[in-house]
Amino acid sequence: MRLRWTRIGVWLVASMGAVWTFGESAAESKKGPRIVDYGPVYDVPSPAFATPLDRDYKAVFDVARSPSEPDRVNPSIETLARFLNMHARAGVPDERIDIALVLHGGAGKDALDHASYRKRFDVDNPNLELLEQLRAAGVQVILCGQTAASRGFERRELAAPVDLALSAMTALVTLQNEGFRLISF
Repeated sequence: MRLRWTRIGVWLVASMGAVWTFGESAAESKKGPRIVDYGPVYDVPSPAFATPLDRDYKAVFDVARSPSEPDRVNPSIETLARFLNMHARAGVPDERIDIALVLHGGAGKDALDHASYRKRFDVDNPNLELLEQLRAAGVQVILCGQTAASRGFERRELAAPVDLALSAMTALVTLQNEGFRLISF
């Protein structure tokens, strides 16, 4: 059988390298150190594409979707925990990482406090603890005001870690003008 290298093939090989310990057994994912209860990551020993430790990592995560099951943590929000954990594990100093999360669309519900979420979905907000840990780690959590208004979310219903913006578009443009790089899900 002859192998053909394509972008997908290279990506698959690269992805498999992160999952496997470049040998015979599967690598074990680890949580922490920045977000201890979320965001498991794999250590990648001696990557050819080095992670600069003397650079700033300013990123804004644009999250518009959420799982249809109301009792599931939004995996796109958990990606922020993975970002923080993997860079901390790689040796990037905490003060070099500046992260913002912009929630809108279907992910707007993830910004509700437990009581308001429970009123709508009959369960506590499974994202609230994660949002609190992200905020404690310095992540700015922003909800689109247009999403909130169109879905009938009142300001008093928002979880404590959440800031309200005029719109997701306004927050994304403002943050990008401040040097944040867009990561969209």
